[in-house]
Amino acid sequence: MKAQTCARLICPGVLAVLVSLLPVLPSSAHGRPPPPNQVLLSTPHQQGPTDPQELEAFLDTFFAEQMEALHIPGAVFISVKDGETFFTKGYGLADLESQRPVIPDETLFRVGSVSKLFTATAIMQLVEQGQLNLDDDVNEYLKSFQLEENDPRPVTVANLLTHTGGFDERLTGTGVRSPSELVPLGQYLADNMPPRVLPPGDQISYSNHGYALAGYLVEEISGMSFDQYIEENILRPLDMNHSSFRQPLPPELASDPAVGYVYTTGYQVMSVEYLNIAPAGTLYATATDMAHFMIAHLQNGRYEGVRILEEDTAQEMHRRQFTHHPQLAGWAYGFYEHIENGQRAIAHGGDITGFSSLLFLLPEQNLGFFVSFNAFVSTLSGSPDPRQELVSRFLDRYYPVPEEPVSRQPSADVQRPTGNYRMNRYARTTLEKALPPTPILQWRVTANDDGTLTLEYPPMLGSHSSLWTEVEPLLFQKVDGDGYIAFRKDENGRMTHMFMTTFGTPMALEKVSWYETDTFQLSLIGFFMLAFLSVLAWPVGSLIRRLRKRPAAPSKLARQARYLAGLVSALNLIFVVGLVVRLGQVFSGVFYETPAYFVVLLVVPLLTAILTVGLVVFTVLAWRDDYWSVLGRLHYSLVTLVALVFIWFLNYWNLLGFRTG
Repeated sequence: MKAQTCARLICPGVLAVLVSLLPVLPSSAHGRPPPPNQVLLSTPHQQGPTDPQELEAFLDTFFAEQMEALHIPGAVFISVKDGETFFTKGYGLADLESQRPVIPDETLFRVGSVSKLFTATAIMQLVEQGQLNLDDDVNEYLKSFQLEENDPRPVTVANLLTHTGGFDERLTGTGVRSPSELVPLGQYLADNMPPRVLPPGDQISYSNHGYALAGYLVEEISGMSFDQYIEENILRPLDMNHSSFRQPLPPELASDPAVGYVYTTGYQVMSVEYLNIAPAGTLYATATDMAHFMIAHLQNGRYEGVRILEEDTAQEMHRRQFTHHPQLAGWAYGFYEHIENGQRAIAHGGDITGFSSLLFLLPEQNLGFFVSFNAFVSTLSGSPDPRQELVSRFLDRYYPVPEEPVSRQPSADVQRPTGNYRMNRYARTTLEKALPPTPILQWRVTANDDGTLTLEYPPMLGSHSSLWTEVEPLLFQKVDGDGYIAFRKDENGRMTHMFMTTFGTPMALEKVSWYETDTFQLSLIGFFMLAFLSVLAWPVGSLIRRLRKRPAAPSKLARQARYLAGLVSALNLIFVVGLVVRLGQVFSGVFYETPAYFVVLLVVPLLTAILTVGLVVFTVLAWRDDYWSVLGRLHYSLVTLVALVFIWFLNYWNLLGFRTG
């Protein structure tokens, strides 16, 4: 949800995954949930934490371990139970330079995509008032622009809340460096709303722009700015006086935010990023304020004597609205499901420059907690995410279940799902397709001799693997722990998708063709580099012959052929180097705009594509007129072939032309 935020909200929030089912499940984004016996629920004797001091001892150990290992300067934790704050504590420092400690009721944390829960709550308020219908086409409410109608099915309001609108991904331009560069929400979306690239209501593809659009509906219907609506209808009623969506923060809160950090060889202070897609992730809040919001949702819309939602509306918001298979976690309105140790939780995480957060509710237990770090801790860093570690350890401690090993059930059809899969959240229409993490995040499924599957995670996520056994057609259960994965096939029987939970959220992954695999693409880049560098053999060979006083006397056309091949190869190498520099900037968080140098550099592929036509002509002439030796002609033909394949490669990654968005 952010420039770089988007890259990380992919999480839930910069990085997201859902579930599918056997033939195909609800194409409606708000279909009925599975029967109750298909959703694991807690057993009555499980009571959770009962002693704040005991919980504190557990948390002290956890935070000391995680903060030291992951170089996290500060953190805050707050839990609520039965309508009251149960325990809260700040850990470490909000600001390393001033040594300001984290104080739960004073220190503001950026909660990233947890902000989406407030946007979803605002939408449900308008639904409750009869001003909005979840099944309506979003275009019915848009006055200044319209979503492209490229599918018979419209994008509904419900699709926005369940990330099933099918929008393309956009990162560049979502964030700016100063408040003066911000664009009004409606204007930004009119100019930058990504096109629909998937059928609405078919599968989850996490979309920050979808939630920004939901926030704009709040503006259109209420007649207020988004931040004003949230203040008047959610923050003030819940006594959340130290929270705000405003950019910049109001003066009375400006001195309280924690400083965000990223740790590489040392702590790096992250500058504040301002977002054009504010409803997707700009909330600042204290832990104490977040407790009020959690209590309101756990009590079905009520906080103390105030209601922000009627009970039926809140329950509908918390109910599962979309999933691709009953055994897999899905999405409610705003919340995603997390099922572990027999507990159904509803939650949302958030990552934004220098901060990572999680709001986690157990409605059946009337209990929840919020945790936030002033450091980016996504699994994209290669380490386990401490938020997911906290959830698992918390559930193991307070809601334990006996370990029941899953018996392996060999499948004769286990070969069908094998292959590489990537998240369906990536840019299909712009050059962002080539930018991380899309090209390097692929999950590999392999079939084992005993009829089970092995799922290997991408190297960037730790390269760990897990074993899965089939429990029904296209549904597999983890052999040594909780969890399911499901697969989808098309009408021709070809596998198209894998559905699972990763980054803590339900997401969808699409199967890639052999030429799209990370191994093939990286090998191809290496081959391009070697082939283009190989033209250096010509001047080197000529120099050696001159030194040996055996100069060759090629024809004028033969010399021109090699000059052209050298020029094409040099230009392509320059472009590859420029692309590598750009990728490095993306890893560093430079996502505000496409740099001017790179826009200029996009001229190179167009030029070399034209010049490559000349290489083809010279290749034909070389064989017809016997330029050079047979080996020399084969080498020249190889360079020409590689230049042609390079054009295909550039077009595949949307780098041929000025597809900047």
